Amino acid sequence: MIGLTGGIGSGKTAVSDRFALLGVPIIDTDHISRELVEPGQPALAEIVEAFGPECLDERGRLRRDHLRERVFADPKGRQQLEAILHPRVRAAMRARIARLTAPYCLAVIPLLVETGMTDSVDRILVVDAPPAEQIRRVMARDGASEQQARRILAAQARRDERLAHADDVLENTGDLEALDDRIAVLHERYLALAETRR
Repeated sequence: MIGLTGGIGSGKTAVSDRFALLGVPIIDTDHISRELVEPGQPALAEIVEAFGPECLDERGRLRRDHLRERVFADPKGRQQLEAILHPRVRAAMRARIARLTAPYCLAVIPLLVETGMTDSVDRILVVDAPPAEQIRRVMARDGASEQQARRILAAQARRDERLAHADDVLENTGDLEALDDRIAVLHERYLALAETRR
């Protein structure tokens, strides 16, 4: 299993989408997290108990922006939220991996380094982009202010810390053709590595 990580706005989705086009199964922990907080899920009930009913909209769905704003301003709140979600995310990820028959899969884990999950993957692929580019992308994508984008970035692992854990690095500065070429090379490498482990 390849663990794909990178800071917010680095372009993890662009990379994972391209691996998917090559037939690689993608397990995205952000998608799993969203499933876990759907109405009726136990994790959502725990979040409401911990953070109050104002975390829900009028339809009983999680107000993700509201909760994100709260926990990024409150380290204890962030730890509390992670304690609710992370064990469930790990369990769901392991269950999905166990059902796969592909040579390898890509697990998209944005907080791979921060949550100490580096030992749960065979290799770490870091998608990297300059911080100024990350901030620009987050502001454009999420409608966040520059201050919000910088606060999210500051709450994640430092760029040098993430790169220190990398087995492979994909520079994602916006040249999609070059990105495709580098992904094709990595795909062949990962297939070869999977073959040697059989």
